[in-house]
Amino acid sequence: MSIIELSSASLFLRLSTMGGLILGFWKDDGRDRVPLLRDATDDADALSSSCYPLVPFGNRVKDNRFEFGGQEYRFSANTAWDPHYLHGDGWLSQWSVDEQAHDHVVMSFSHQGEGTPYAYRATQRFLLKDGAVEMMLSVRNAGDRPLPFGLGWHPYFPMTPQTTLLAPARRFWTEVAGWLPGEARDLPADLDFCEPSPLPHRWVNNGFQDWSGEAIIAWPERATQLHLTADPLFRHAFIFVSDTGFDPQFKRDYFCFEPMSHLANGHNMPDLGGLQILQPGQQLSGSIRLCPRPCEHAHVL
Repeated sequence: MSIIELSSASLFLRLSTMGGLILGFWKDDGRDRVPLLRDATDDADALSSSCYPLVPFGNRVKDNRFEFGGQEYRFSANTAWDPHYLHGDGWLSQWSVDEQAHDHVVMSFSHQGEGTPYAYRATQRFLLKDGAVEMMLSVRNAGDRPLPFGLGWHPYFPMTPQTTLLAPARRFWTEVAGWLPGEARDLPADLDFCEPSPLPHRWVNNGFQDWSGEAIIAWPERATQLHLTADPLFRHAFIFVSDTGFDPQFKRDYFCFEPMSHLANGHNMPDLGGLQILQPGQQLSGSIRLCPRPCEHAHVL
């Protein structure tokens, strides 16, 4: 495992090759470092990190199975606490550093293992540029047959008493047993982020369909907001707010807003829910950008 530190002007980014994780992203406001993602220790695993990659797709597949091209494929669980194969393999794998400078790094890993029908090579690039961090993720089908692929990230954002989220979307997906998606419905009032709104004081674990590709997280106490923009590939998002039933240590100090190229359980949807079929050798890639700004310069989407 290697710890990598990047800096450019007032921005600082800390990364780990174990899991391809972000361990911290800060802006120096002249008085202090303002955290723009949840802080994490150098030995953090993905679930206690600042952000981790979702590859070769994110979230879960119902019953760990799907049919594609007239064949059935199955997964095996990759954690001790969830019966599903969860979030792919990148967050659990050792990445290699391919290129590194003071303001950028490129890392990659290859996977062909038991428990999944996928064989692939994934690459992440982090670049501090023009007052923002640009994050690119790509996956290449290294197998011998076409399969549906997807991409995403799982960032953890600080949550303060005054935190608001702006992230317009068209519909949301209910949650059913097994942390799986149920059905698409109209947005409930407390999950409608078409205007800046606080996160609900309850468990939230829902996918959001037809997200606009832009989000603003604001921390008025810190006079700071973070503008997230995503490539058109990332048409969907997932929001997670924990509770003490799931995590007894939860202090309502973070939430997750996860840009994704596809819907959860897309493998079992007629249109694959946004997953893209990659032939052997084909590649899928996309980028997001995180740009901190003062609160008084908020942008209306």
